[in-house]
Amino acid sequence: MLGGQPIIILKDNVERNRGREAQRSNIAAAKAISSAVRTTLGPRGMDKMLVAGTGDVTITNDGATILQELSVQHPGAKMVIEVAMAQDDEVGDGTTTAVVLVGSMMEQAEHLIAKKIHPTVIAQGYRMGMKKALEILDDLSIDMDPYDREKLIRIADTAMTGKSIESVKGKLNAIVVDSVLAVAEKDDKKVTVDPENVMIKKQKGETMDDAELVRGIALDKARISEDMPRKVKNAKIALVATPLEIKKTQVKAKIKISSSDQINAFSVQEREALKKYADAVIKSGANVLLCQKGVADAVQYYLAHAGIFAVEDVPEKDMKYAARALNAEIVTKTEDLTPEILGNAELVEQEENADIIKISGCENPKAVTILLRGSSDYLLEELERAVVDGTRVVMDVMEDGKLVVGGASVETELLMKIREYAESVGGRVQLAIEAYADAFEIIPVTLAENSGYNTIDKLVDLKNAHAKGKKHAGLNVYTGKVVDMLKEGVLEPKRSKRQSIQSATEAATLLLRVDDMMITRDHPVTQGA
Repeated sequence: MLGGQPIIILKDNVERNRGREAQRSNIAAAKAISSAVRTTLGPRGMDKMLVAGTGDVTITNDGATILQELSVQHPGAKMVIEVAMAQDDEVGDGTTTAVVLVGSMMEQAEHLIAKKIHPTVIAQGYRMGMKKALEILDDLSIDMDPYDREKLIRIADTAMTGKSIESVKGKLNAIVVDSVLAVAEKDDKKVTVDPENVMIKKQKGETMDDAELVRGIALDKARISEDMPRKVKNAKIALVATPLEIKKTQVKAKIKISSSDQINAFSVQEREALKKYADAVIKSGANVLLCQKGVADAVQYYLAHAGIFAVEDVPEKDMKYAARALNAEIVTKTEDLTPEILGNAELVEQEENADIIKISGCENPKAVTILLRGSSDYLLEELERAVVDGTRVVMDVMEDGKLVVGGASVETELLMKIREYAESVGGRVQLAIEAYADAFEIIPVTLAENSGYNTIDKLVDLKNAHAKGKKHAGLNVYTGKVVDMLKEGVLEPKRSKRQSIQSATEAATLLLRVDDMMITRDHPVTQGA
């Protein structure tokens, strides 16, 4: 007010929350998102059924998938979901852990704010706590040989445990590890794995037990003609990017024909041009052709007559993938085909009663395919999510050569060691660091809760074991006992824990420092509504 006249700064369609109200709003949003996925945490977590507006149904306990499907409006809640998306992009697993930690940190901060501790002090304590947590994590990490297949299988097993595909987990573990080992590259003692080199294809109609690793590529295609062989052994594969048919001219043109001889000459010339395409493929020694564009009927006839297995309209992405898998080159002209640039595979076959072609048995493939089979779309989608998680964590461990143990062992050690560290700090920041330590209790508590055990009893048992120096002690969710998780083989990538601690802390401190929210609505805000 100035001289009795109100001064209007913001437009009518701007809604503003200030001070404690803004903090309460962000804390409530973070806790709500956390509670939405909390029951899915751990091997005995429950699934969520998500029904889209179109009627599409998704059944999963994958945190990233659940949060992607949620229609969230609150800006604070969107930030928490971004934490999960970042976790998924960087690591591929641990999304639920990251989100649950954010919710717990915000809840602990809520208690401190109620005690009149300033959010800036809380944020400072959280950052100091994170720095200490990452130091402790470095001490807890275990070095491993990136090519230790047995340990890699245990890591994949931990990532895929708790999904609805438990019945075939044993087979999938080996498929996942072998697929990553096949495409891993070692350079100057450093292992690198490109996730793009492991393709996942789904086929509906068979059982989950029929999943397999194809050392090559699987195409959702059928051969062009029934006259072509269904199966080719010791395949020599040509990859052609251009159409094997008469192209239309770039400009409008007319051909004036005045006699039947000219018609015959025109037809003969066209056939000869098409026969040249087929002859070039045959001359190169290829017995399989993958063409990115269409193949004319005449070319199909000549190829079939020569016993060549041909596929047309192969997507560009699959063509590039095939080139990496087969160690072949893609040509733009059939005349450029030579025996040296052809791909090699032990077998190319089109499966019975299915439009799927398997090119397998490639020598030293730079790309492989995991072929998943299932009786329903819901099952196939969850199967794919489990395999993606498994491949990503195996890649993480191979690249870093570092792992940690699971079963809430790391979180229990963190909460106890960070509390000890807090005592050496003093002042109000000490309270914030202690609250940060307490936030890690949510992981063992949730694991126990989701497994049907008394949360207080299990938390006390875990703390007691760690107080005695058993730093690998964790909760066996099937027996309810506190055991050595390293001996149990419950292993996780260090990268996953590190990313979840960092991203959760950064999101929590960012939200805590907000004391004013100005939200612009599409329509003017009705006062007093």
